[in-house]
Amino acid sequence: MYIKETSQAIQRGDVYLGIELGSTRIKAVLINDKYETISVGSYAWENKFENGIWTYSLDDVWKGIQSSYLQMAADVESKFHTKLTKIRSIGVSAMMHGYLAFSQDGTLLTPFRTWRNNTTEKAAIELTELFQFNIPERWSIAHLYQAILDEESHVEDVNFLTTLAGYVHWKLSGEKVLGIGDASGVFPIDENTGNYSEELLLKFENMKRVSAYEWNIRSILPTVLKAGDVAGNLTEEGAKLLDVNGYLQAGSFMAPPEGDAGTGMVSTNSVRKQTGNISVGTSAFSMIVLDKPLKKVYRDIDIVTTPTGNPVAMVHTNNCSSDINAWANIFKEFAERLGIEIEPDKLYESLFLTTTKADPDAGGLINYSYLSGENITKMPEGRPLFVRDVNSSFTLANFILTQLYAAFAPLKIGMDILYNEEEIQTNVLIAQGGLFKTTVIAQQILSNALNTPITVMNTASEGGAWGMAVLAAYTKFGNENMNLEDFLDQYVFVNPNSSTLSPEPQGVEGYETFINNYKAGLPVEEAAIKYI
Repeated sequence: MYIKETSQAIQRGDVYLGIELGSTRIKAVLINDKYETISVGSYAWENKFENGIWTYSLDDVWKGIQSSYLQMAADVESKFHTKLTKIRSIGVSAMMHGYLAFSQDGTLLTPFRTWRNNTTEKAAIELTELFQFNIPERWSIAHLYQAILDEESHVEDVNFLTTLAGYVHWKLSGEKVLGIGDASGVFPIDENTGNYSEELLLKFENMKRVSAYEWNIRSILPTVLKAGDVAGNLTEEGAKLLDVNGYLQAGSFMAPPEGDAGTGMVSTNSVRKQTGNISVGTSAFSMIVLDKPLKKVYRDIDIVTTPTGNPVAMVHTNNCSSDINAWANIFKEFAERLGIEIEPDKLYESLFLTTTKADPDAGGLINYSYLSGENITKMPEGRPLFVRDVNSSFTLANFILTQLYAAFAPLKIGMDILYNEEEIQTNVLIAQGGLFKTTVIAQQILSNALNTPITVMNTASEGGAWGMAVLAAYTKFGNENMNLEDFLDQYVFVNPNSSTLSPEPQGVEGYETFINNYKAGLPVEEAAIKYI
């Protein structure tokens, strides 16, 4: 990347911005016409458990976005000696699902209920039976119907229901829209129409409890758009909200707001049929783009879509790396007591590398990384739990390997449904997420767990926000002129930098022993939830 060339592109506004609100970090990534990263800004945040609900405040949403943007813009000015005043197009992505309900005057009616909440079981089961289509507890429609079942007073005032990405996009552009991938986690999508299923909308609005309200489900849901559509423009108010210094001009094209699953597919070039990817972080999910419908409805398999509307089988787990992070912090505190300062990346690398001396089955140790409830294993609440018996080999290597094994365990259980019952075959899965910053270790463990080759790209740890920036750039092509699949192949991933690891027989066997012990011990986790 040449300084003069990039500086001129920034002055012309030939740059594209992707913003992603993840579960632990908000990122702003600016890219050029070659889809290279110019600058990155980030902000760390955490959800809070308040009044029995996992939530983030909207004040923190904007504090994080503004901090990320200012950090990125300052970096641009420092490196390229020009202020960032014009951006060709902008895209917003965020954690999918959840519940953000607003009144007619734009007032938030109840604190943001995130994907992490396992509070809608009754609604999800009832809607799944009615629709004959799996409605997970995380989905927005499940949250709305559960609020109806619970006779929450705010429901009668609902005027607009959206996701986190949809909310931010609305405030920046004034448009109440969603990208089809994010919308598919709000209400089921009809592949043929590229819109919410008319049949299921009709079933929902005719439910006795629903029809009692004056609002109609069609009027309160965001409009559905596909990748390549222009989803409005950055308004004057939106520009000031994004750049509190006031340098950014209004008028940028806005890409349809997407969920983190959609941006994960883009950043791993996994939007074609029969391709698949895995994203790991606070939660984890796999996405397999289907070439045919599943044989039946599964409560552990969600049907969502790519950013272009193709159906995807999604295995979503509520827990992945949070317990690893908690234990890593314990080791960091211990190091500090010894007077040793250690950078986070070095800490994780040191811990992960110890697993090269571990037993393949992790020495008989078991860990349940449930900071919150887990839908795959039917756990209503979180109780992180480490278990060993008197014959276990309790070494540091086995302990850390157990943490990594456990992080992927619910995903393994869900993926086995697709592999064993649906006989879905994938030649390779592309993975991304912070766990892969330490090369080889987590990648090899995931390959062994799923008995599938795993590819990690060089964008593995920054992929989502970069993927949203790519979707923002795609608006100049439009979905009519070039489909997203060809755009990614011909322009973005021309020379992909990646590495692939295949399953190791000994590691596969060891993980199978671990997962069998893990399943057998689930009643212990249930008891912990009940009694602790």
